[in-house]
Amino acid sequence: MCPKIFRILYLNITVRTLIVLLIISSCIKRDGSNEINIVHRGSIASRAMVVTAHPLATQTGIDILKKGGNAIDAAIAVQFALAVVYPAAGNIGGGGFMVIRLNNGESFSLDYREKAPSKSTRNMFLDTVNNVIKNASRLGHLASGVPGTVDGMVKAHSKFGSLSWEELVQPAVEFAKNGFPLTEKEAAGLNNNQKYFKELNTIQPDFIAKQNWKEGDTVLNKDIANTLKKIRDHKRKGFYEGRISDLIEAEMQRGGGIITKEDLMAYDSKWREPIIGFYKGYKIISMGSPSSGGVALVHPLNML
Repeated sequence: MCPKIFRILYLNITVRTLIVLLIISSCIKRDGSNEINIVHRGSIASRAMVVTAHPLATQTGIDILKKGGNAIDAAIAVQFALAVVYPAAGNIGGGGFMVIRLNNGESFSLDYREKAPSKSTRNMFLDTVNNVIKNASRLGHLASGVPGTVDGMVKAHSKFGSLSWEELVQPAVEFAKNGFPLTEKEAAGLNNNQKYFKELNTIQPDFIAKQNWKEGDTVLNKDIANTLKKIRDHKRKGFYEGRISDLIEAEMQRGGGIITKEDLMAYDSKWREPIIGFYKGYKIISMGSPSSGGVALVHPLNML
């Protein structure tokens, strides 16, 4: 097997140029000596690169760059596009981290992970005799944290964005409104998770009514389209206040969740100091706490 050596994300921002060294993922072999021979190297771009979990999201990022957008513009557009075409890799109901390196060497990290609702308790996933309730922290309304994606994207755009917010969200609106073709993996995912869709949603989404999804089938999601339109037009307020927050709270109440409109209103993503380390002459910039990624990357490399 060929182990992945390391993964580094650098976002170098200029007005018209994105330089993203996304993956250094090399397979190595030893030939009896102590020399390590690199036998494979991923793609390298001279000016810009966009890598995502879905080709439509990747093309969205490329289109933003061609319009004159910077790295953060592309990342925001990709985030919202993935929320439609590949929600397992990015969605407006979750959260994440962003690590940024400017072309002047400055680095930043943004924590927009989900947060525990205010009504959370220490033993909320335990039964009356303090045994863990199977899947209670993984599936269903009670397992949901207060989503941070929208707030995080708004903060990133406010600090570093160059194109208009509307331009960055609109591609995702189009995917949801007009539909997009499923990949083979996505079709299999929809088929394999029908049981959970039906069990965990108190109101059945229209798009799961179809059975036996196949590669190339078109998915439309009008509810997501309408939500994204509100985010496009009203930024943070379009999601954490008003009609969308009402709908989220109502769904939580129907399904036994504890997220409230007050939780949504209070959500606030945070700029944090990134973890910085060095390995064989390479500078590594990664996410600090509450992510374990930066520590788990830098510490083992310095033990080699």
